[in-house]
Amino acid sequence: MDFEEELKKFEPSKEINEAEDAIYERDMTDVMDLIQEILRDTQM
Repeated sequence: MDFEEELKKFEPSKEINEAEDAIYERDMTDVMDLIQEILRDTQM
């Protein structure tokens, strides 16, 4: 088996890409929520 040749053929699963997108979007929302909370606390 030629490992380099197999790597050239590799295509990630669509489900994995969709899951990654959902995870990254959610992480960004969490970070934004934290930033907003910190800003609210500093303005009081």
